[in-house]
Amino acid sequence: MVDSAVRSWDRVSVARQSFEEMTAIVTGGASGIGRALGAALADAGARVVLADIDGEALARTMVELCDADERRSRLIVGRELDVRDRDGVRSMVAEIAARDGTIDFFFNNAGLSMGGPTHELTGAHWDRIIDVNLLGVVNGLLAVYPLMVTQGHGHIINTASAAGLVPPPFVVAYAATKQAVVGLTAGLRPEAAMHGVRVSVLCPGAVDTPILDRLPPSDLPTGPSQPVTARAYLRRLHQRPIPADKFARAALRDVSSNRAISVIPRSTKALWYLARLSPSMAESVSGSMAKIVARDLVTPVAQTGVDR
Repeated sequence: MVDSAVRSWDRVSVARQSFEEMTAIVTGGASGIGRALGAALADAGARVVLADIDGEALARTMVELCDADERRSRLIVGRELDVRDRDGVRSMVAEIAARDGTIDFFFNNAGLSMGGPTHELTGAHWDRIIDVNLLGVVNGLLAVYPLMVTQGHGHIINTASAAGLVPPPFVVAYAATKQAVVGLTAGLRPEAAMHGVRVSVLCPGAVDTPILDRLPPSDLPTGPSQPVTARAYLRRLHQRPIPADKFARAALRDVSSNRAISVIPRSTKALWYLARLSPSMAESVSGSMAKIVARDLVTPVAQTGVDR
C-alpha cells in the first residue's frame, strides 16, 4: 500500500496534486473550516479523518455529512481528539498510518478565537490560546512530520489566519499565535522540501463559521468590557464572511498547486498586499479600525449600565 501511495504521489508531484485515494487528517473537523475541508476532500476522493475535541458536535457532523451520501460514509471517519494532548495526537497519527500505510495530508486546523482589550487579558487567556492555536499545531507536527520524512512524501497544511499576516486591533493574542504559525510554516517549508514533504499555510479572512458567534470561553476570567463576537466585529467593519464550503474549495485548489501561503478571499489578499507595499498606510487603517471598534463595540459595562 505504501508503494502504491508513493507512486500515486510521484505521478502528481510534477503538476497538481490529486486527492483521489489519499489519506487526509483534519483537526478541528467538527465544524466550520475543518468540516468544510473534510467534506471537500472526501468529494475529491480522499479518505478523511475528522478529529475534534467536541465529541457531540463531531457525531452530528458525521450524520449530516454521511447519512445522505454513501460515498462520504465510506470515506470519512470521526475521531475525538484534543490537540493539546501530545500523546493523543501521536497515537491517532500512528493508528491511521498503520491502517492506510501512509498519511498524505495533515490539516493542522484546530483553533480558537479570542478578542477584547489586551490589558484585560490574563495569563489564563494567553495560556489557552497558545496551547490550542500554537502548541496544538506543534503537536501535530511532532506526530506527523517525522513520519512524512521517513515515507518521503506528504503535505502539512497549517491553518493560520489573515490576522497572522495583517494583525488587527483587539485580537492581539489571537494574531500573535497565528503569526507564529505563519512563521513556523515559512521556516519549515524549504527544510521539509529536501525530504519530499510539502508545508503550506492557510490564511483565511472572514469565513462564515460558528466561531464567529462564540464568546470567550466561560471558564476564563472576564474584564469590565462588553463581550463581543467576531461576527459583530466584522459587521461593524463592513466585512462580509464568505461561506465555509467556498473557502474550502479555493483552499484545496491552492493546496493542490502547493501554494506556500493561501490567502482567501480576494479582498483579504488585497489588504495583505497593501500591508506589504505600504506598512504605514496599513498602520493607518488599523488605527482607524481600533477607534471604531473601541467606540462602538468595546464599551465598558460601567458606562453602559448593562448588568452581566
